[in-house]
Amino acid sequence: MQTQFIDQDYASYSPENHSVWEELYGRRIGELKRQASSTYLSGLDALEIYADRIPSLEDINHRLGPITGWNSRAVPGYIPADEFFACLAERVFPTTTTIRPKEKLEYLPEPDIFHDVFGHIPMHADPVFGDFLQHFGRTGLEAKNEQQVTELQRLFWFTVEFGLIREGDELKLYGSGLISSPGEGEHSLVSNKVDRREFKLAEIIAQDFDIDVYQPILFIIENYQQLFDAVDEYHGGMS
Repeated sequence: MQTQFIDQDYASYSPENHSVWEELYGRRIGELKRQASSTYLSGLDALEIYADRIPSLEDINHRLGPITGWNSRAVPGYIPADEFFACLAERVFPTTTTIRPKEKLEYLPEPDIFHDVFGHIPMHADPVFGDFLQHFGRTGLEAKNEQQVTELQRLFWFTVEFGLIREGDELKLYGSGLISSPGEGEHSLVSNKVDRREFKLAEIIAQDFDIDVYQPILFIIENYQQLFDAVDEYHGGMS
């Protein structure tokens, strides 16, 4: 099945849409200087993502493509797992184009363009992370049953979406769900209600999750090569 991409239709964004982006960006950027991984912050700088308005995917791709070969394509919403894997395998990131309403600035269970562009895309400027994400997509295309798809979705959730990394003696955010959430970003680092665990592939692929709450369990990596190696390990065990 081929993914049905859409146009971003940039002209359809209202002044309120742009003001939501500006407010979210303004609130997060100061916090992220302290909370986010150095890799994320470097990617944000390299892509020159706008602070005062919703970015154009075309502009972002113009800067991102020459760095790692990744680009973003607009989609109408969630796409099936096989289409998602196929996109990643081709270094294409499916991107939602709508933005959350003002009354849901703190947390939104479903992705929006702030989550996808501000949260995800700066990480795609890192070569190691970019290679991991493509390897993940290619591995997903080889999934032989629903159990393997579920296990890969759990791996994605606890890394790409809600991952922590240790930098020196500090924990930092690299998962997009944490990066893009003014509420959960800080909660993930300081709350005593969060069980922060060392990264173990077998434990992650067995761990269920709920998309509608702040995550009570998070996993910590030491470097991004660890993610690539985990996908390699999982791929080697598929049968």
